[in-house]
Amino acid sequence: MYPQVEPYAQGMLEVGDDQQIHWEASGNPNGKPAVVFHGGPGSGSNPRWRQDFDPSHWNLILWDQRGTGKSTPPVSDPATSMKHNTTQHLINDAEKLREHLNIEKWLLAGGSWGSTLILAYAIQHPDRVSEIVIPAVTAGRPEEIEWITRGLGMFFPDHFEAFENGVPEEDRKGNLALAYNRLLNSPDPQVREKAAWDWNKWDLSTITGGDNDFEGTPYEDPVVRYRLARTVTHYWGNDCFLEPTYIMDNLDQLNGIPGVLIHGRNDFGGPLTTAWEIAKRWPDAELVILNDAGHQAKDSNGMSQAITAAVEKFR
Repeated sequence: MYPQVEPYAQGMLEVGDDQQIHWEASGNPNGKPAVVFHGGPGSGSNPRWRQDFDPSHWNLILWDQRGTGKSTPPVSDPATSMKHNTTQHLINDAEKLREHLNIEKWLLAGGSWGSTLILAYAIQHPDRVSEIVIPAVTAGRPEEIEWITRGLGMFFPDHFEAFENGVPEEDRKGNLALAYNRLLNSPDPQVREKAAWDWNKWDLSTITGGDNDFEGTPYEDPVVRYRLARTVTHYWGNDCFLEPTYIMDNLDQLNGIPGVLIHGRNDFGGPLTTAWEIAKRWPDAELVILNDAGHQAKDSNGMSQAITAAVEKFR
């Protein structure tokens, strides 16, 4: 992995709907362009990605999706409307950013929710994509959302019971993400705070495989907890604002675009089957399966090394 260099440029871009997205560029201003689509939804960009790209070779762009990170207005403010925060809005924002930076084509990188957004963007703008690198592959399908909000209960029955009990009884057999989203938009700050705690408690338990009261994680910050919970439930509660099989049905648009899909066999939140199905329908993509990895990129499970190797392949 490479040194985490500081950005050589950054700014705010007006993208319409009274929204401004924050972006930064690091590495070589004249280098090969690459852009990272961060996960969450709602996590904001992570400077750790700079370590996967040789700063002498790549012109790396990181950006915060609407309302996250340094983008404004923040979704962590309950008064901020989510009306203009959908997958199509984010796709359009990425394209406006590319044009603003005078980039003809760029490599797309990102995992989890970022991978869903990458695939949706590439399907619409294949001529603007040079290569794709995706760890922790997801496609935003209803069955994937149902799995992570309910199906995982078979592995975490104790945590799931607490998660399910966090919403009113009449909502417990329905769309849990939407039920939580209603609580997160309550006028009562205590209701919002508890819903953000309960939602993130479930999320972190399924990622780490156990219990954690957020100590030593970004979830310690109540502002981060609320931003993540509100954004994720907004997207998952609305099936990621995509038709159920949109990505799977349009993967032929990626023909000719080389890619690397990296997935952990022990990924509870995003089972390997999605990466497997995408690789079958996208012949130009290589699937790398890591037997000891889960959903997160770590040096210890080989995910970080696999990402760096995939990026190196496309120098």
